[in-house]
This record gives sequence, C-alpha cells and structure tokens, in this order.
Amino acid sequence: MNLIRRGMSLLSLSFKTQCTTLRAIQPAASTKPIVPSSSFLTAQTGLISRAMASLAQMHRTGPHIKKRKSRNPLNGNPFAKGVVLKTVIKKPKKPNSANRKCVLVRLSNGKEMVSYIPGIGHNLQEHNVVLVRVGRLKDCPGVKLKCVRGKHDLSHVIKQKA
Repeated sequence: MNLIRRGMSLLSLSFKTQCTTLRAIQPAASTKPIVPSSSFLTAQTGLISRAMASLAQMHRTGPHIKKRKSRNPLNGNPFAKGVVLKTVIKKPKKPNSANRKCVLVRLSNGKEMVSYIPGIGHNLQEHNVVLVRVGRLKDCPGVKLKCVRGKHDLSHVIKQKA
C-alpha cells in the first residue's frame, strides 16, 4: 500500500531490483546501461509488462458486458428464402411415433438447416425455392424452422374430399 502512495508499482520495484542485481554481476568497466527485457521480467517475477486499469479508468468506462450470441437461426429476421437440397423424413423423440416430413434447405444467408413442412402432403423436390419462418418442432431435435405454405414453390394444403 505504501508503495502505491509513493508512486511506485510492483513492476517498477521489481525492475529496479533486477537492474541492481545485474549491475552487481556486470564488471564496472562497462558504460552501457543495462535494461532487462520484458520476457526477463515476466520469467523472474511473474508480472506482466502492461499495467492494469486503475479504479478511475474502470469507473470511467463502466462494466464490461458480454453480448450474448443470438440463438435465432435466421439472425433476427422473420422469414428467409432458401433452396431445397433434399427431402428427409425425421423420426420424433421417444414418446411420439410418426414420420415428420422435412427438407434440408440452403438459406439465403448461407446456412444449411432442416425445415419442417406443415400439413398433409407436399410437392417439394430438389432445387425448389421455399420461404421459411422460425418455429421449432418440439419432438424433432435439430428442426428449428418451418416452411410457409403457399409461397414460392410450396403449394397450399390440398383439401381432402370427405
């Protein structure tokens, strides 16, 4: 504490002690000043050469708040256009039993994701264009998008004759 009041830090103190020990080893005939390298300081004392921020500097800048990465698969956009790479049939998790019709889609932002096709029956093939929205399928892991019926190449649900 007294060192800080006198304007000395631990770094400058260790620097002075290193210099004095080096001068004691060096013969007196040399006139070059001896300055130890920063790696010598860190190796001997364990201190880093760059000083830490003072309390005033930390108060001035405020707390460091880390921004959380968005978990939204479309980066906050409500919809995205994509091209169908292939149609897949997914099996749901344990208590449920069905075949969920899904497609692997390359989105306009470059991501490849699995998207669910709602409704009964679909006409999607490879290279078709679909509009996807955010909406996960709870019983299928990895399915976080749903296709929008009636947009681009995905037709509306055809009504069943009763």
